[in-house]
Amino acid sequence: MVVAGKYEELCNSVRIDAKADAVVLVVLNGKDGSGFSVQANSGLAELLPTILRKVAQDIASRTLAG
Repeated sequence: MVVAGKYEELCNSVRIDAKADAVVLVVLNGKDGSGFSVQANSGLAELLPTILRKVAQDIASRTLAG
């Protein structure tokens, strides 16, 4: 189970607007500080750690490629 974050309402709005099965929202230095929220249909939440590791690898490789 994913616990609600401080940007849960915004994350839910993005998921609905995008008609998405899942959204991971990371906010840095926002009006309510930094934080993250996750909205995911059942089954997807369990895959998020693997997906996020892949995203982190992609970001790192793009940063290094520069």
